[in-house]
Amino acid sequence: MRNALRDFRALEDKNVAVEKLPHMLSVIDKLAKRSVIHKNKASNLKSKLMRQVNAM
Repeated sequence: MRNALRDFRALEDKNVAVEKLPHMLSVIDKLAKRSVIHKNKASNLKSKLMRQVNAM
C-alpha cells in the first residue's frame, strides 16, 4: 500500500490521477476492512488523496 500511495502522490497529470483515484480508495477501504489499518487512518488517507486531486 505504501508504494502505491507514493506512486499516486507522485502523479502530476490530473486526468491520470482522477482515473486511478477510485482504485486507490478501494485498496484503502479493503485494508481498513481487514484491520490492517485503522478506519480513521483510512479516512484520513482518502481525504488527503481527494484533496490532492482536487488541488491539481
